Amino acid sequence: MDFATLMTAMTGAVARGDGGAAASCFTEDGVYHDVFYGAFTGRSEIARMVDEVFHRDGGDFRWDLHDPVEQGGLGYVRYVFSYRSRLPAYAGRPALFEGVSICRLRDGLIADYREVANALPGLHAMGFPPQRMAKLLARQAGDLAARPEAAGHRRDG
Repeated sequence: MDFATLMTAMTGAVARGDGGAAASCFTEDGVYHDVFYGAFTGRSEIARMVDEVFHRDGGDFRWDLHDPVEQGGLGYVRYVFSYRSRLPAYAGRPALFEGVSICRLRDGLIADYREVANALPGLHAMGFPPQRMAKLLARQAGDLAARPEAAGHRRDG
């Protein structure tokens, strides 16, 4: 299946809460790096993430994909993503994000999924306090600095 079709299948399964179908879009050892929840490795963990984590904390998911491109086993697709919060303090409040999915592909499946997401506007719209948004921002900054491709950009002092 081509990259656009694969991503449409994966994101559609996530949106409807079908963890098994979402996980089937990944290799057996595939990794899903979520901007909020971190990394989930292997199909069973990816399915659990969708079924027990995403749909515990949110509902009414919508995930639209735009401008998918794939070359040489690497795929990118821009997205707009929204949901209604199920977190007790923010229940029913809508969140809207945009981002880019970055996928390493193997044998027609996703071997590694990560995203660059502009999450703070969605959290702000839900009513998250600044200190909670700062915690996410600090984690994302640390994650970026720790990636191998950032090695030449780290500066001490």
